[in-house]
Amino acid sequence: MIAAPALDSPGCGCDSKPGTGALIGLDDALAIIAGQTHPVASPVTLPLSQVTGRVLAAPVTARAMAPPFDNAAMDGYALRCADLRGAGPWVLTVAGRVPAGQDAPPLPGGMVLRIFTGAPLPSDADAVVMQEAVRREGETVWLDHRPFPGQNIRRAGEDMAAGATVLKAGQRLDARAIAACAAAGQSKISVRRAIRVALLVTGDEVRQPDEALGIAGIRDVNTPMLRAALARPDVSLIKVTQAADERQRLANDLAALGKEVDLIVTTGGISVGEEDHVKPALAMAGGEIAFSGVALKPGKPVSFGRIGGASWLGLPGNPVSAFVTWQVFGTALLDRLRGALPRRRFHRAVLENGISRKPGRCELRPACLDGRDDAGRDVVRCGRATHSARVATLAACDGLIRLPSDMAGLPSGSLLDFFPFDDT
Repeated sequence: MIAAPALDSPGCGCDSKPGTGALIGLDDALAIIAGQTHPVASPVTLPLSQVTGRVLAAPVTARAMAPPFDNAAMDGYALRCADLRGAGPWVLTVAGRVPAGQDAPPLPGGMVLRIFTGAPLPSDADAVVMQEAVRREGETVWLDHRPFPGQNIRRAGEDMAAGATVLKAGQRLDARAIAACAAAGQSKISVRRAIRVALLVTGDEVRQPDEALGIAGIRDVNTPMLRAALARPDVSLIKVTQAADERQRLANDLAALGKEVDLIVTTGGISVGEEDHVKPALAMAGGEIAFSGVALKPGKPVSFGRIGGASWLGLPGNPVSAFVTWQVFGTALLDRLRGALPRRRFHRAVLENGISRKPGRCELRPACLDGRDDAGRDVVRCGRATHSARVATLAACDGLIRLPSDMAGLPSGSLLDFFPFDDT
């Protein structure tokens, strides 16, 4: 098996500089974004029912221990192990029952209490025998196997101690984290406020679905695609507009938005042609470019900078390039703005089909998951090439494989990095 170097390996080739020196590597670009982007201020406190998908602005601590009392882990019979003398089987009388949500009565000596999952453990009981392990006849039960102290008992505080930190600041609040907040007794949570985003799609040739294409028009794919990518609980999409290919008007739009939002996303207009106006317009409006151009396929023109109080991410105009660079750089930028804990997005996977390609740039190629191999590793397959304007097959893909810049080809069975799409 051939193993392509991992993304953070010194020999991966993803940060090698082309001869012109004009482009930077993938990791360098992500490091610049991380170094020049800071979490939004002004956290907000929201009810637990409204924080799904948000990021914690402060740690969550347990208000009290959980569970709050010793309780039964399953339906069965509470007893005192010392009451089982000699060799079994043992026959014991059922003295009563303990439903969940009610106080437990005392446990009489030599008897058992019928108990249900979550019910408080009687003070003298030290084990719960599950109902399937006994034979009940009227008001007596027969036991064939001796239980041990602590069997089928949830001890008070075994999940959370009072005052313990349950979740760290920066944790994304998914269903599992919400469960932890609820168990900790927290009904209101401090979260980062929603990131204010503006989307500007450039191109005089772009047409909306209800418009005639005319002689040279093309469908607007980027607007609905990025609207969907930004439809998140932690994002407030303030403005969506199709910007004209006119430098001064574009500069005015960028300057105004730099005062209103946290992030401006543009698509198209960031190459070096006479009709690429976004970068000159950004400079006219007083913005600064941190990098422009990454040694990456697709998405080489992707750019990042700041204007006013906003970060700016310039995506290429071709839809697949825009989607790939949003997945890699846009989601990383949002993570920084919302103060999310760092996460490793790539993991190793096995290539199902061989690849032949021209070396020179690191490539992120859309790929589909295709089961697991005998070692339990993800198996992925991809097309013969990446086409930056072909979106028809993108919906069937699950993520991106990384092809190092110096590799001309990889045989079937190669081990490489896989980047799952972020659909949140």
